[in-house]
Amino acid sequence: MPQLQPEGRAPGRFPTTQWSRVVTAASRDASEAREALSGLCEAYWYPIYAYVRHRGYAPEQARDLTQDFFAYLLERDLIARADPARGRFRAFLRTVCARSLADRRDRENAAKRGGGRHPLSIDHRDAERRYAREPAHELTPERIFDRTWALTLLGRVVERLRREYDDAGRAARFAELIAVLTRDPRSGSYADIADRLGTTEGNVRVAVHRLRGRYGLLLREEIAATVGDAAQVDDEIRTLFAALEG
Repeated sequence: MPQLQPEGRAPGRFPTTQWSRVVTAASRDASEAREALSGLCEAYWYPIYAYVRHRGYAPEQARDLTQDFFAYLLERDLIARADPARGRFRAFLRTVCARSLADRRDRENAAKRGGGRHPLSIDHRDAERRYAREPAHELTPERIFDRTWALTLLGRVVERLRREYDDAGRAARFAELIAVLTRDPRSGSYADIADRLGTTEGNVRVAVHRLRGRYGLLLREEIAATVGDAAQVDDEIRTLFAALEG
């Protein structure tokens, strides 16, 4: 299992991006649609940002284009076309982003940025800090997108687990166990962890096993929320882990 590093601010509520939620976002007049779209933007702005940056745009341009991208989805009612039967939400977003960039000149001749839009708030320092860690020289923009998408999903699963342990008053235990799961070299041996937690090595092994199982279930749940068919889950998991290894 690769090292998992949750990125960015933890949202107030874990935003599950289900296809039904995407369809809800297409109904622009409803308050729940605006909330759904806000969740989509908050959850998936960084893979889009990294994709745009790797297409050769400067940081300030990439921020503007990322914001414009989500407005582009609404203005052209493209979210309404996000049909689960037509494939993965990940592929849908990447394809639409590529078209959005291709149409950039046409849009620049129309109303300038702003124009009543509510732009996505992007922390430029956080965005560039994360982008600086991308293996930008050896990967294509498409591979960068898949890689950052995978890291976003994995980080969100870790954050969901963190909240579960926090709610149970076991934050210290989670910090020790997740270090094992993510292969953090600072975690030490099971015996070291048992000593820090005041328990036995056997109990630590059981706890890690349970956490790994819960992690796997949540990961499958998150993947299932972004594909049109449950039969695609295993293939999507293989694709995303291959992107990480690349």
